Amino acid sequence: MSLLPLSIATTDYDHFRDFRSGVVRAQGIDPNWLLLSHHECFARFTANREFDVSELSFAKFSAQVTRDDSDIVGLPVVCSRLFRFSSFYVNRRSGIRNAADLRGRRVASPEWAHSAAVYMRGWLHNEMDVHLDAVEWVQAGVNTPGRAEKVELNLPVGVRLTRVADRSISDMLAAGDIDCAIIARPPDCFLQGHPDVVRLFPEHLEMEEAYYARTHVWPIMHIIAMKRSIVESHPWVARSLYDAFLESKRRSVERLLDPAVSRYPLAWLPIYARRMRDQFGGDPFPFGIEANRPTWEQMALYTWQQGIAHRRFTPEEIFPSGIMTPVVV
Repeated sequence: MSLLPLSIATTDYDHFRDFRSGVVRAQGIDPNWLLLSHHECFARFTANREFDVSELSFAKFSAQVTRDDSDIVGLPVVCSRLFRFSSFYVNRRSGIRNAADLRGRRVASPEWAHSAAVYMRGWLHNEMDVHLDAVEWVQAGVNTPGRAEKVELNLPVGVRLTRVADRSISDMLAAGDIDCAIIARPPDCFLQGHPDVVRLFPEHLEMEEAYYARTHVWPIMHIIAMKRSIVESHPWVARSLYDAFLESKRRSVERLLDPAVSRYPLAWLPIYARRMRDQFGGDPFPFGIEANRPTWEQMALYTWQQGIAHRRFTPEEIFPSGIMTPVVV
C-alpha cells in the first residue's frame, strides 16, 4: 500500500522529535516535516492553509474551528502548555500591586487572540472580578512595532481595544505609557533589567501549583490542527497521527525521567521531572480529550466570552469523531 504524503509544520519540540526523525512512524503516512517558528506556522496555516497538519495557537484555532463550515479540525495533541501567572509585567510606578488594581488601567498584549493573554484575561474576568470592560486593552508588537491580529474578532460590547502600530509593548511599558503587559515571553525591557519593570506576581510558581490543584486546568497554548478535507477523505489518518504523536511524547518523557539517558544538561532535572509526574497524576504532559477536559472547556468558555470563538464549543466537536476510541489488542 502506498503511503499518504502529508506536510507537517511545527516548532522543534523534543516530544515530537522521534516522530519527526522517523524513529516513530505513523501507520500509512509519509510525513514531510517543516521546522518553523511559532508565528510562521500560525501565519501561513491561518492565511493560506499551506500545510496539511500544523501547530496552531489554541486561541486562533478556537476562532477558526467555530466558523460556519470550518475547514479545519484538531487533534488532541498538545504542542505547548504553560501556566501563565508569570506573564503579567507591570511598571512599578503605576502602583499596581494585585489583580484588582488592574481595573481602569491600560493593559497590553501582542494580539487579542493570544493564548497566554486569553487564559489570564479569563481568569481576571471570571475569578478576580476584573471584568473585560473594566480595563483599557492595548494591542501591539512585543519588542518591535507592527504586529497584527491573525483572526477575525467580535469583541464584546463595552470592551475597548486600541491598536498601536508604531510602538512596542516593551517601549510603552518601560515609559509608563501602559500599566501592564500580559505576554508569553518576558519583554526586552524586563530582560534588560529596567528598574521600573517587574512581574506582578513574583510568587507565580506557588500560585500556579495551587491553581492546578484547585481546577485541574493545565493551560494549553498550542495544539495540532489539520485540514478537515484530509480526515473526510481518509478517516484513519487522525488516529494514526495521534498514535505517533503520543508514542513520540511517551519516549520524550521517559528520557526526561531517567537520569541515565537524560539529554538535558541541567542538574536534578530528572528529580524535578519525577515530582511533576506525580503532581500531575502520573503523566506530566497528557494528550487526549478526557485527561485535558477542564482545560479544553475553559478555553472554550474564555474564547467565547472574549469574542474570539464564534460559539462556545465542546471538546468532542473540535476533534475527529471517534479519535479516542479504545484500541482493543
